[in-house]
Amino acid sequence: MSAVLATAAGAAALGGGIQTVTIPLWAILLAVGIGSLQGALFAAQFRDRRLDLLGVAIIGIATGFGGGVLRDLLLNEVPRALLSNWYLPVATASALIGMLLQRIFHRIQPLITALDALTIGLFGAIGTTAALAAGLPAIPAVFVGAVSAVGGSILRDLLLSVPIALMQVGSLYAVAALVGAVSLVVLVAVGVPAIWAATACVALTFVVRVLAVLFHWTLPEQRPLRRGSRGTPGTVA
Repeated sequence: MSAVLATAAGAAALGGGIQTVTIPLWAILLAVGIGSLQGALFAAQFRDRRLDLLGVAIIGIATGFGGGVLRDLLLNEVPRALLSNWYLPVATASALIGMLLQRIFHRIQPLITALDALTIGLFGAIGTTAALAAGLPAIPAVFVGAVSAVGGSILRDLLLSVPIALMQVGSLYAVAALVGAVSLVVLVAVGVPAIWAATACVALTFVVRVLAVLFHWTLPEQRPLRRGSRGTPGTVA
């Protein structure tokens, strides 16, 4: 069994001719496993929550394919994770392995970060192309792609009752997904074949995410505007 990405052949073909790009099931499951592993490693930081094995498994499942479930619900489709016997076992096993071997995985955190960046790109590409194939316009398709990429981390934070990480100053997690999704839509609009557009999306997402982690890139923190000149009440500083 494999996952199929569908995308239009160009901007004028969004409602017409459809190309399909097939991604092997093992690649999707690898992405789910990495996401679940990341979820378990994140949850391990909160020892005061005293999560049991079931709790860790739930966090892993939500992180691993939560974004994909949200994507399918937005597109009014049956979640693909429920159409195969493999998703739940892979997500659960990966989460439990992450919990049991967290010390080992923390030692290879750079590798996990790189794999996670690939996962964001892959899920973003799947979500964006699925939205285009469903007939959504470009901007909503970008939104669906970004939700597909980062939705798992949002569900993880909600389940752990912690502030949603991507809404705080950080390493451009959601921005990387948005950049990749936008690139895919633009390339499809100018007639680039689906496989190359999806590949570019994954690659660009990966590069932005990894560079953001390495160089600590962040978006500016929100600040209120002040009126007037610097150092004077009622001035803009």
